[in-house]
Amino acid sequence: MSEQAVSEKPSWVQPEGASFNEWMERRIARYSTRKYDWDALKFQADLDPLYRRAQMRYVGTGATGVASDANTVPAEHFTFSTMVIPAGGVAPQHIHYDVEEVFFVIRGKLKLILEKDGERYETLMSDRDLVSVPPGVYRGSVNVGDEEVIMCVLLGSNKPQLPSYPPDHPLSKIKRNK
Repeated sequence: MSEQAVSEKPSWVQPEGASFNEWMERRIARYSTRKYDWDALKFQADLDPLYRRAQMRYVGTGATGVASDANTVPAEHFTFSTMVIPAGGVAPQHIHYDVEEVFFVIRGKLKLILEKDGERYETLMSDRDLVSVPPGVYRGSVNVGDEEVIMCVLLGSNKPQLPSYPPDHPLSKIKRNK
């Protein structure tokens, strides 16, 4: 382990010289200071407008490829964001090999599609439904309602790897740097 890694303190340790109030204010991500980032997954929407989605980050940056966001609470063990999927919108099939991913539907109707080793599972999710998708399982979804879906997304790492797409999917051909 490098000297720098040994000397770095976890983000939840009170910074030297910061008052308790200053420290706690840095750990609050208020809705009023968030905005939806429609560019986080723009490379997908550029391929197909049905993939247009927005991310609102709260803890860390998630696995969208956004390198940093000073407006979030630093992540130590997970990331947390909300996602908007417009009516008729699609979150394309993708897989995370390194983390569990949790979706909590706040509002809307979502068809969830999970696949592993040639087996497929589909279900409808709506308000306050949650799914925990293990690493190594493809996941995708379709907004099947007339209104946008708003859901929470939690990833089980402070810096998850970029997702992979099925080999025959056009998104698998797009090269991205993290």
